[in-house]
Amino acid sequence: MRIIASVLLLSLLAACELIPKSQQTQYLTVLHTNDHHGRFWHNEDGEYGMAARKTLIDKLRNEAQQQGHSVLLLSGGDINTGVPESDLQIAEPDFKGMSLIGYDAMAIGNHEFDNPLDVLDKQIAWSNFPLLSANILDKQTQKHAYQPYAIIDKHPLKIAIVGLTTTDTAKIANPQYIGHLDFVEPAVATQPLVDEIKSKYNPDVVIAVTHMGHYHNANFGINAPGDVTLARTLKPNTLDMIIGGHSQEPICVDEHGNPNNEFKPGDACWPDKQNGIWIMQAHEWGKFVGKAVFKIDNGEKTLLSYDLIPVNLKNEHGHYINEEIEKDDALYAFLLPYQEKGALKLAGSVGSIDHYLDGTRDTVRFKQSLIADLIINAQAEAVGADFGIISGGGIRASIKAGEVSYKDILTVHPFKNRVAYIDWQGTELINYMNVVASFPPDAGAYLQHHKIDFEMKNGVVTINAINGKPFHKDHTYRMSINSYNASGGDGYPTISEHKNYQVTDLTDAQALRIYIEKHSPIKVKSL
Repeated sequence: MRIIASVLLLSLLAACELIPKSQQTQYLTVLHTNDHHGRFWHNEDGEYGMAARKTLIDKLRNEAQQQGHSVLLLSGGDINTGVPESDLQIAEPDFKGMSLIGYDAMAIGNHEFDNPLDVLDKQIAWSNFPLLSANILDKQTQKHAYQPYAIIDKHPLKIAIVGLTTTDTAKIANPQYIGHLDFVEPAVATQPLVDEIKSKYNPDVVIAVTHMGHYHNANFGINAPGDVTLARTLKPNTLDMIIGGHSQEPICVDEHGNPNNEFKPGDACWPDKQNGIWIMQAHEWGKFVGKAVFKIDNGEKTLLSYDLIPVNLKNEHGHYINEEIEKDDALYAFLLPYQEKGALKLAGSVGSIDHYLDGTRDTVRFKQSLIADLIINAQAEAVGADFGIISGGGIRASIKAGEVSYKDILTVHPFKNRVAYIDWQGTELINYMNVVASFPPDAGAYLQHHKIDFEMKNGVVTINAINGKPFHKDHTYRMSINSYNASGGDGYPTISEHKNYQVTDLTDAQALRIYIEKHSPIKVKSL
């Protein structure tokens, strides 16, 4: 009987081999995360973290493989910047942790350029998966600066993955690091590249893994065009799906394709679809793992199911939304020394503040803020400036009332920008302010200023006073600024070559720490 059964099995397998792959029904499970931002460790409430993420992904991967599915794990980028324990170690635990989890590829995000490029080179070396971007070119050679795509064999499927990065990187990344790079329009880079890939490799599935943002109905506002614009611009059947990031949202739509603004962790979710292309994004920080299950029959891809699975997220009562996911022992042990090393550097109080300082996006990019006043005071005092400015997008967190730690400061200032200053002649200053004061709300460039009193009417600035004294066009005034904005970051005029510009070795975080230590307890009224 065993011999007969073996013969029948071999005959069946041989018959399957005779059926062209394009006529066989295949299944593909795509798992994805995005906008990790240094969250290799769980938060103080025990939510998310890479060790629990690995347990969940291992489970999902094993279940899919047992069902005969090919399985792919992708990231929409922005691994860097957000948690001091990670930032102090240039995201080494994060990239090495992703390698241990088994990511197949990721998009290069704008925050991958927060550090000098030799740091990105190290991160690429730490990763056993490709970091992709097809629309970043070397200005001089016009060749790809980074790996543009990858062909991944997930037997029996051959999968092409193209990486794309928001063109906003050109203005929001540090110009000192990216001045030699061109960020070309994603569709311009994608269409000919995918055509070439299809001709050369004949892949079964083509995916764009992107860090560009999802903006419903292509309403991208002041941002660079995102995934919806890309999907609508490409020729039909160019891509099968877009796995995205950057806008840091769960992409869920209702039966009419409108955004499901009522989505909360644990709810059902269905991704967007534009021009035949599925668009998915899994919020941020590893809070969710996205899971899409596709049936591929005669080359046609059908999305059978989609889930955004919470990773140990809790509800308002402090209870896990799903059952608690145990942390993977091996990955936990690997990451623990990094967490302990980072925590040791951050321990202890540096001072205190008597009032909550709101550094949320909805404040610092829309109106003048007390936290900006504190930051500018610290930088102005460090360089003896009369007044100072900072772009709202450079403020990344709030500071709670009470004791302030160095970790709190580094969470506000994760970018390691250096404190700088420039001595303006009054008429020069007016010209400069005409530009920087014109940036609209809801932009990272939105101007935060302190100790300069001005009005803007019909696009023209009138300066009334500086540091409490009447303004005179023929006087010289010292302005504090960080090296990022001075170098053209966030679209500010480049002043780093001005004869009266000076940059110090002091970082913005160091300046804020020194100021808080010196002036504590800080009373908000004194700002």
